[in-house]
Amino acid sequence: MCGIAGIIDLVGARDIDIRVLKRMTDALAHRGPDGEGFFTEPGIALGHRRLAIIDIAGGVQPFKTMDGGGVLITNGEIYNFRDLKRQLEDDRLRFRTTSDTEVMAEGLNLHGQDFIEQLRGMYAFAFWSRRERTLILGRDRLGERPLYYAQTPDGFLLFASEIGAIRASGLAPLRRRLDALSDYFLFGYVPDPKSIYEGVLKLPPASTLTVRNGAEPILRRYWRPEFNVDRKISFEDAKSTLIGLIDDAVIAQMVADVPLGAFLSGGVDSSTIVAAMAESGATPTTCTIGFDNAAHDERAFARQIAERYRTKHHEDVVSVDAAALIDKIAGVYGEPFADPSALPTYEVSATARKHVKVALSGDGGDEIFGGYRRYPFFAREESVRRLAPLPLRRALFGAAGAIYPKLDWAPRAMRMKTTLQALGEDSISAYSRSVSAILPDRLSRMLSADFVDATKRYDRLSPVRDAAGADPLDPISLAQKIDIETWLPGRMLTKVDRAALAHGLEVRAPLLDHRLVEWALSLPPQFRCANGVGKRILKCAMEKRLGAATLHRRKQGFSPPVAEWLRTEGGPVDRLHQSDAWKRSGCLDSDAIARMIADHRRRISDYSQELWSVIMFDAFLRREPV
Repeated sequence: MCGIAGIIDLVGARDIDIRVLKRMTDALAHRGPDGEGFFTEPGIALGHRRLAIIDIAGGVQPFKTMDGGGVLITNGEIYNFRDLKRQLEDDRLRFRTTSDTEVMAEGLNLHGQDFIEQLRGMYAFAFWSRRERTLILGRDRLGERPLYYAQTPDGFLLFASEIGAIRASGLAPLRRRLDALSDYFLFGYVPDPKSIYEGVLKLPPASTLTVRNGAEPILRRYWRPEFNVDRKISFEDAKSTLIGLIDDAVIAQMVADVPLGAFLSGGVDSSTIVAAMAESGATPTTCTIGFDNAAHDERAFARQIAERYRTKHHEDVVSVDAAALIDKIAGVYGEPFADPSALPTYEVSATARKHVKVALSGDGGDEIFGGYRRYPFFAREESVRRLAPLPLRRALFGAAGAIYPKLDWAPRAMRMKTTLQALGEDSISAYSRSVSAILPDRLSRMLSADFVDATKRYDRLSPVRDAAGADPLDPISLAQKIDIETWLPGRMLTKVDRAALAHGLEVRAPLLDHRLVEWALSLPPQFRCANGVGKRILKCAMEKRLGAATLHRRKQGFSPPVAEWLRTEGGPVDRLHQSDAWKRSGCLDSDAIARMIADHRRRISDYSQELWSVIMFDAFLRREPV
């Protein structure tokens, strides 16, 4: 894994100050601690920070093609590079290294953007064609690797793996973007393609940006998740096909010239990956962390899989000092990011890096195979919504939801407020509610009157609405599509990428192999989620490998004890009493936040996510003043 950065002149061929580029790559040093490299010529400057994984001696970047006509910098791995290399050798190309970087560079030089569709991997890259004086930026299909870009007032385009490198250039004016702030408070992150700053964008997954002198950059989408259902496949045939696809993806992603292992939580997804590694004949190195809070500790489940497959297992018990980590986490993400599991992800990455340089993960399993509990809830709600028109449901369920108390302390069956509210809404509003970090009615009470007025014309559900598209889909597929387009790249993969690279660790996600994804999305929805059970096909396929105890235990998730952290004297909430940054932002109602703090500490209500969002916003403001 690496960090890339660059500057291109959009209007001519002016010389570029290498000191600016060096500031950008220095801001990415954690992504590539093994070395740096630069390429400059009039009108273009490319910089690279390297985390050496494959062909440590030969994969140095920026990488020039054999004919000198192209220059590549890339962040990621191409898993089918050996197959592509053989194809390119048939075109009479001769290779100098054994690296995937060279294969990618020569393929793009020979075939242009068409070559991208042959890539099987995770990547964000910049390829400079010296003959055509054209820069191509590209990002992998699912958004595993990040790429930001921005145009400067004086006609340059900047790009980098992280927003901190754009900031370090000093060339781009950075003003907080109001609609992005609205997104953050609702969802807990800023969905692609926006960033927290005006004029700084994220290249969307499965997209390229073509940049030429004197022309507007051209954005192109080269792949989308499609739900073209294969009605002929039997469940038994699907099970055997799935095992083969998973094994193939895992073997492909085990290629490395450095120590490689896996995260192991004891859940279905990470256990599936470890089992496939062991079935390939390897003895996996596995890494797990536990909490000193038993309700959040999964070490016993991870240990069962480790013992079953005789892995080289490493455990760490962490007592997360949330208050001490908050500023560090805010710096790692560079934008406000309110997923509390970023903290344990950061810690497990530190544990893994003691033993390996590459770790396979189970990321993507829930989105691809329908594993989230919200999917069957949404499907059942949709069946009710179809029984009555929206005005009638709004009058009945909406009114009931408005007066029903939010019983955070009560058994799940009694917590009906959100369900009633969702039944009184349209499908997009209801699903937005289920993926929101803060429920809309609570958020409305938190925001200042000035901020609400300034954003009143913004449709805050537009990220979900845009992701849903216009094609008619069954409820399970619709929910998955929205998550694959928004939640997966914007929250889940961002969380892992930044936390892992902060420690110089590369993380690979075999379940996001695009061939496996395309196949899984073609399955009938009842293969993915049925009778309230998510990941049905995956669990059935893995029965012999994992056993009932792993497959059918209650889904726990990688969540720290945030609610208790925020009730502890001297804990993270005290930061809000000590800081004026969040108050001076003008976004939040300080009296409302004070009431939430008091009610949370007195256990009148659970405001853990609301308060955590404010804490991480404040930490962002204090580290990154604009």
